[in-house]
Amino acid sequence: METYTLETAGADLVYDVRGPLPTDGGRPPLLMIGQPMDATGFAPLAARFPDRTVITYDPRGLGRSVRKDGRADHTPEVQAEDVHAVIEALGTGPVEMFASSGGAVTALALVTRYPGDVTTLVAHEPPLITLTPDGPAAVRARARVRDVYEEQGWGAAMAAFVAMTSWEGEFTDAYFTRPDTDPAAFGMPTEDDGTRHDPLLSDRSWEISGYRPDAGALTTASTRVVIAVGEESTGLQTGRASVATAELLDRGVTTFPGHHGGFLDGEFGYAGRPDEFAHRLREVLNGAS
Repeated sequence: METYTLETAGADLVYDVRGPLPTDGGRPPLLMIGQPMDATGFAPLAARFPDRTVITYDPRGLGRSVRKDGRADHTPEVQAEDVHAVIEALGTGPVEMFASSGGAVTALALVTRYPGDVTTLVAHEPPLITLTPDGPAAVRARARVRDVYEEQGWGAAMAAFVAMTSWEGEFTDAYFTRPDTDPAAFGMPTEDDGTRHDPLLSDRSWEISGYRPDAGALTTASTRVVIAVGEESTGLQTGRASVATAELLDRGVTTFPGHHGGFLDGEFGYAGRPDEFAHRLREVLNGAS
């Protein structure tokens, strides 16, 4: 693996290249992106593609990529410009892309602006909560996580986030009147460490979860866009948002093994089914639905 730093006006973007460039056999590089997860989260999945040149990167302000724009928010449009810059720096032409969570939102913004950058996009569980039928309630649930973070700190907010993302079905009064989740029940700290900059728990990434894709641009793009959902996410917020995104683009979802982190191994404490996940991703990249 070789690591590079791409200096742009707004950030120094660090990306990793596993395999040769130009690629062997004429297959485009496989770019894997997430948000707020950085490149480390894709290590298990990248290792399962030893025959492909795999690119991973750290979004600006996360991991090794240092921001220089004086901002703390995360937006799909800015992230898309960063990914476009990385693809141009590779110098190999369009890539295939696996994008997960907020990275899937970035990828949709990228294809909207630069459809020639990506041949096939597998957008795995984009958390576009405003697209669901209960969008206003989902926004309220998101705000509650932020409020808990501001009032009580990381552990309590992460417990609230887990409660929100594991809630089945629409966010009804039953959700909003339930007791607060005890962070100790999840092995999370109960003491407040005083920090308030977490991109997942603060409002810094709300433009990502509140993004509305340009359906016209995406459905007419040259890119093959696949909306993927984990089979264990049925009924959960990310699963429902994935279905809503696919419906917006007038297509069905493509099912993958596992949950929102189905490509992770046990190293990250949220073990999925990475072998099965990688096999399914190969199938989809090769044209399966």
